[in-house]
Amino acid sequence: MFISLTHDQVQFYYGSLRWQYNFNEIEELLLLKKKKTYFLVNCTFIAVTALAYYCMLFTNLMDLYYVIPTLLCYAILIILRLHTNIEFEYYVVVKDIYQKEIKVKIDVQDRPLIGKQIDQYLNHEYYRILHQTKNKVLK
Repeated sequence: MFISLTHDQVQFYYGSLRWQYNFNEIEELLLLKKKKTYFLVNCTFIAVTALAYYCMLFTNLMDLYYVIPTLLCYAILIILRLHTNIEFEYYVVVKDIYQKEIKVKIDVQDRPLIGKQIDQYLNHEYYRILHQTKNKVLK
């Protein structure tokens, strides 16, 4: 489990990371979905294309000497980009009242379970605040 609720604290743990807060210290708890970037692969693709155009236009190389390496580089880059079907990276973000933010990257397989646990925490927090408000009104 990612979140453990006690009567006055919320304990978080994921992998080797462990931390805890009191209920009134957590300002925001959310699951962040971030699209995976392929900056290095895209830059390499542009560089290979530029090198191929340079060889084609400004050198006297035979087509065979620069087309085949270019195609091999394209094949390697496509394999690097498509070797996993993971499109997004997921993070759990915990912001507290002291303006401290903890951001933990989680695995794609753990996302549904952690999402349910965050929903349970938010429901528990809603009912806790509702109970506190009800007690204040009755006094």
